[in-house]
Amino acid sequence: MAPGTATAGKKLVIKVTAGTDAPERCSQAFTVAAVAAASGVEVSLWLTGESAWFALPGRAAEFELPHAAPLPELISGVLGEGRITLCTQCAARRGIEEKDVLEGVRIAGAQVFVSEIMGEGVQALVY
Repeated sequence: MAPGTATAGKKLVIKVTAGTDAPERCSQAFTVAAVAAASGVEVSLWLTGESAWFALPGRAAEFELPHAAPLPELISGVLGEGRITLCTQCAARRGIEEKDVLEGVRIAGAQVFVSEIMGEGVQALVY
């Protein structure tokens, strides 16, 4: 099989539910998303629960985990090649509005998430 053909036409949807409350799980989700995006996989990263805070400017820079890539770099990598979505309900519970989020981050709900994960050739992961 030629390089890149295993991922051609594939989409990866990742829902990250963890933030600073579970830093290793959080970092893993962002790392997998960024690596997949850099590898040419279509990536959609969903921020839910405590990860919702990382949709705000400056919040990712506050996250630290030894031996892990900096979260701002991972977010930049995903936004450069994929999409980041903040859960509508998670945003509302935290008082986060469209005007508050990083450029390129959208706010959307369960209907959009379900439509993404039900597509042909989609792999969904939840962290």
